[in-house]
Amino acid sequence: MKNYQEWYDHIAGKIKNNPLFLRLLRVFNRFMTVVMPIVYLTLLVITYLQEGLGKQVLMYVFVPASGFVILSLLRKKLNAPRPYEVWEIVPLLDRDSPGQSMPSRHVFSATTISMACLHASLTMGMICLTLSAFLGLVRVLGGVHFPKDVVVGYICGLVWGVLFFLF
Repeated sequence: MKNYQEWYDHIAGKIKNNPLFLRLLRVFNRFMTVVMPIVYLTLLVITYLQEGLGKQVLMYVFVPASGFVILSLLRKKLNAPRPYEVWEIVPLLDRDSPGQSMPSRHVFSATTISMACLHASLTMGMICLTLSAFLGLVRVLGGVHFPKDVVVGYICGLVWGVLFFLF
């Protein structure tokens, strides 16, 4: 993106100048890294209590875990730089590790968990998918991912979930 630096500086400036927006950005990012694992564990426990250690529980464990491993290997192979490595920007979210930006593993994991929730409950799944999309937006506005990183992470999570949970 030719004008990424200008675009990000403009957006980040608006967020930095409004302490409430900056706080919301950081809190939502942290919220999602805590809440999605809790949602996932709750899904596993409820499914276990309803059905015992059967096929469904094993699928809810295997699908996200295998996707996470495959995506992690892909990220390592691609080793795409993060926005703050390519452009002279200061991210609004704490992140200082280099590379492995594409696809976003945070967004992929949240989306895959959301797809498992969708399999179990349409309402909960739709809420989680919406929160996962907002997480992608927050990761871009926070300066730790390019838009394509989160879009690819979201699509990969949807595809992974569809392949395993909806068929």
